[in-house]
Amino acid sequence: MQVKMSEVQLKAKTRELRKSMLTMLNAAGSGHTGGALSSIDILAVLYNNIIKHNPSNPTMKERDRFYLSKGHVCPALYTVLADCGYFKKDELMSLRKYGCILQGHPCMLHTPGIEVSSGSLGQGLSIAAGTAIGARLNKETYRVYCLMGDGELQEGQIWEAAMTAGHYKLDNLCGIVDFNGLQIDGKVEDVMNINPLRAKWEAFNWNVIEVDGHDVVRIEEAFKQAAEFKGKPTVILANTVKGKGVSFMENSAGWHGVAPNNEQLAAALAELDA
Repeated sequence: MQVKMSEVQLKAKTRELRKSMLTMLNAAGSGHTGGALSSIDILAVLYNNIIKHNPSNPTMKERDRFYLSKGHVCPALYTVLADCGYFKKDELMSLRKYGCILQGHPCMLHTPGIEVSSGSLGQGLSIAAGTAIGARLNKETYRVYCLMGDGELQEGQIWEAAMTAGHYKLDNLCGIVDFNGLQIDGKVEDVMNINPLRAKWEAFNWNVIEVDGHDVVRIEEAFKQAAEFKGKPTVILANTVKGKGVSFMENSAGWHGVAPNNEQLAAALAELDA
């Protein structure tokens, strides 16, 4: 485990992670920018201050498991994994290039630190619930985390997994919803409304925690509360801003699957530096 970071350190870290991620996406010329920026704070807190993991031994038995169900925002996860030391930071510049270890969606066969290949939306929570059941049966103490998108909650399989986890009272499982309100076709509420979201999760017998998904202190508190809560799985509804950190990208569905060009990258880095 790395030494836990303070609030000041985490805020500085997330700013640097955003800069690295945008540079990587620019080099690739494609990728998913908006959701990666909305989820980076969650991942930074998770990997620096919460989960048990070891970059020098990615498959250690006692590690906590993290599943990125919304696999298209892997640039955020790749940046965090590189920062933790799972692979060299130089690899980030090879994103989406032929023969590289960083594919457009996570691949467990090529990338250290990736627990499962993902990208087909809706499947991650099922995998996480199964892993949590396996941990209980084997009397293992590791925890299981799964990051989902809000648009992804339109998938029926999510709710089958939610029903399963609630039924079996999987309190070793923590789901996180990156609730930025936008998907590729526009507002989530216009494409297929998922509200009232808190009531839905509670109806499926989950403990629900709502947070500002960019407040690193509150995010850390939510993860700790989830670990302490017994008898139900916990879902953290993280209210976020798509494109967070770059003013001309924020709250724009158009930045869902577009990488910044050179001019846009320069403007974004200047804003983050300021």
